[in-house]
Amino acid sequence: MGAKENILRDIHTLISTKFNSPEDAFMAFDKDKDGSLNKDEIKDLLKEAGVNSFLRGLVAGEMIKGYDKSGDEKMNKEEFKVAIAELNRDY
Repeated sequence: MGAKENILRDIHTLISTKFNSPEDAFMAFDKDKDGSLNKDEIKDLLKEAGVNSFLRGLVAGEMIKGYDKSGDEKMNKEEFKVAIAELNRDY
């Protein structure tokens, strides 16, 4: 299993074991309560999932690039739910 797969598995494990729903996870990591996860908030999620500190910024940037459909360089709740749904499908 490659690094990407390990990171995705770790995120899935965190969301599915620590939180009742993706919405609960979103609310927990939305520290400024603005309704979206910025890069730093995503990095906090990745830290809690056990992702190496060297990779967190890169992975957070890739997550935003892959799921930010609104173009605001953040992930809103709906974009986050799409990302988690894909993880649930794959893991």
